[in-house]
Amino acid sequence: MSGKRITLRVVEALEPGTLAWDSDVRGFGVRCQREARVYVLKVRVAGKQRWFTIGRHGAPWTPETARREARRKLGEIAAGNDPAVARAAEKANPTLAELVAMFLEEHAEAKRKPRTAAEYRRMLSLLVLPRLGERRVMAITRANTASLHHGLRATPYQANRVLAVLSKLFSWAEKRGYREGGSNPCQHVEKYPERKRERFLAEDELAALGEALAQAEHEGVNPYVVAAIRLLLLTGARLNEILSLRWQDVDLERAMLRLADSKTGQKPIYLSPPALEVLTAVPRIQGNDHVIVGHKPGASMVNLQKPWRAIRSRAGLDDVRLHDLRHSFASVAAASGLSLPMIGTLLGHTQAATTHRYAHLAADPVRQANDRIGGRIAAALGQKVEPSTRGE
Repeated sequence: MSGKRITLRVVEALEPGTLAWDSDVRGFGVRCQREARVYVLKVRVAGKQRWFTIGRHGAPWTPETARREARRKLGEIAAGNDPAVARAAEKANPTLAELVAMFLEEHAEAKRKPRTAAEYRRMLSLLVLPRLGERRVMAITRANTASLHHGLRATPYQANRVLAVLSKLFSWAEKRGYREGGSNPCQHVEKYPERKRERFLAEDELAALGEALAQAEHEGVNPYVVAAIRLLLLTGARLNEILSLRWQDVDLERAMLRLADSKTGQKPIYLSPPALEVLTAVPRIQGNDHVIVGHKPGASMVNLQKPWRAIRSRAGLDDVRLHDLRHSFASVAAASGLSLPMIGTLLGHTQAATTHRYAHLAADPVRQANDRIGGRIAAALGQKVEPSTRGE
C-alpha cells in the first residue's frame, strides 16, 4: 500500500474514482468520489480488515490534520481500543446539540404546532445550547440544569419556560434510550414564583378605548387595525386567532367563528350583535381570504403591536396589553353573573384551572345578590339597613 506522501497537490489532482495511499502512515489514504475528496484509514483490527472514514477534505480536514488523526486512531488500536466501538458509544451518547437537532425534527416540528415548534427552537438555540450544547446527554446533571435556570433569574417567566422545554427534551431522550428512565435532570429544580398579570379594563377605560378607536377610524387609520382591536375585545379571542382568521371560518348566518385550528384545537367563537356589526363592516379584498388583511398581497396582518401602542396611548392606557382585552371580556362576563364554566366555554379553555383566575370577579354579582336579599329581610324585621358600598 506504499505510495507517495499525500499533499494538497496530490489531493487536488485525484480523478473521480481513484485513491491515493500515503507513504508516511501505513493505511492512510484519500479517495476521490464524484467531486468530494475523503480521507480514510484502512487497518486490521483483531484480524479483520476495517475501513474508517476520517473526514471530507476541507476545514478542518487537510492532509496534515487527517494524517495526525490517522496516527491517533492507529495508536488507539495498538493500545487495544476499537475506534468503531468508541464511535458507536458516541452515537449512543450524543451531545446535547445533536439531541436537540433530533428532538426538533422528530418531535417538535412533526407533532407540535408551528408556533410552538418555533418557540422551542428559539429557546433551545439562544438560551440552552450556548451553555450546554457540547456536553454529552448522559453527562448532564441536575446541577447543570439548575445553574442554567438560575442564570435566567432576571426573567423568571422565561427561566421557567426554558426549564419546562428542557424537561420535555430529556423525557423524550429517555424514551429514545439516550438516558436511563427516571433520570430527567430537570426534576426537582424549583421554578421561580410567577405573578399572573391580571389587568381588566373598567367601564370608564372601555369608554376611553372606544373613543380612541372612533377617533382613529375618523382619522383614516388602517380599518383592519381598528376592526382587529374591536374583535379582540368583543369576542375574547386570542390575538393569533383574530389575525389568522379567514372568511371561510366566519358564519355570519349562525353568528359564529369556526376555527379549525386554535391553541386548543377546533374551537367555536360566538358572535354578539356588535361583533357581527364589526365583521360586516370589514372591507373584503379580492384574492385575499383573510379577514384582517396585511400589507403583502394575499397575506394577513402579522403585527398589531405598533398601532396598538399608539391607540392605547391616545386612550391613556399605556399599561394595557392586547391580551388584556381577552381578560377584560372575561371580567365583564364574570361581573354579569356568568358562571366560571360558562366563561371557560366562551374563552375556549380546556382546563377549569385556567378559568379560575376570574373566580373573585364571578363572586361580585353573588355578593350583590346576597346584599339585596339581606337588605330585604332586615327591612322586614324592622332593622335599619345601611346602603352597601361594595364595589365602589
